[in-house]
Amino acid sequence: MSTALATELGVRRLLVAAGQAPSVHNTQPWRFHVVRREFIELLADPDRRLRVCDPRGRSQTVSCGAALFNLRVAVRAAGQRPQVWLLPNPDAEPDLLAALRMTQGAPASAEQRELYDLIPIRRTNRQPFTDKPIPSSALAEMRIAASREGAGLVFLDRHSVTETLEYAAMAEDELAHDHDYRAEAAAWTMPGARFDGVPDYVLGPRPAREPGPVRDFGRNQVTARFEERPRLAVLTTPGDRPLDWLRAGQALQRVLLIATRHGLSASFLNQPLDLRDMRHRQDPHHRRGHAQMIIRLGYGPYVARSPRRPATELQTPQA
Repeated sequence: MSTALATELGVRRLLVAAGQAPSVHNTQPWRFHVVRREFIELLADPDRRLRVCDPRGRSQTVSCGAALFNLRVAVRAAGQRPQVWLLPNPDAEPDLLAALRMTQGAPASAEQRELYDLIPIRRTNRQPFTDKPIPSSALAEMRIAASREGAGLVFLDRHSVTETLEYAAMAEDELAHDHDYRAEAAAWTMPGARFDGVPDYVLGPRPAREPGPVRDFGRNQVTARFEERPRLAVLTTPGDRPLDWLRAGQALQRVLLIATRHGLSASFLNQPLDLRDMRHRQDPHHRRGHAQMIIRLGYGPYVARSPRRPATELQTPQA
């Protein structure tokens, strides 16, 4: 059976889709290896690991999980079924996060084709959102999307939102006094970034009132009024190991694509999780699981996409 891996054009189509996933500081910390035109392997790129804020590699693995979900969607859009092995050889090849083989499948459904079409539309949006409430039907679909990937999506009530915003502000203040953290963040928030990182044009304004619902990268000069009642959700997993992180990344991207389908925008407020990882603090087990992402959702304006690495850069030499 001929698959998308049989031609360079087919491989490029898959890599373009995978490479449009969200990633921590837009590091795009993944590589892909086509093996005998039969398998495509997803590897963590150690040169793009954030050594200071991500000492466990959790954020990198979540990012790679999001790329894996896009890869799965692209395979289904091509009319084939992805057969995936997560962490196939963790002891001997810790950077090998997943292997995917394409098998014969039914033609893509309308929903699967729609998910594929939404991949280039999804954006991280750090602009103010409107105060328009999100319909309960959209919230329910996003919860279901997370559950289909083995994760949970917990929408915070008003009291929990206030607590989380305050906690994020305290974490950001502590991180701002960490020289190594600031240096690492600065290296990935470059004004003239062409292929990766977080350039000025996607940073968004600084909230006029604290605590704000967006991360302050220290270069936001313009202030603006943000939504009065931010809508926050926490993505959780039953455990807190690399396998859980990979599943969290796939759940995150499925949730974000469903959000995009409903016209919703999203950004992230992960400073408390960064601080937890950096200080090697234990994440206490909660009945709803371990927090992997803090997501802000709402209706925002159109924004430009963060830069992306060319597909030719993502592939390692073939075996």
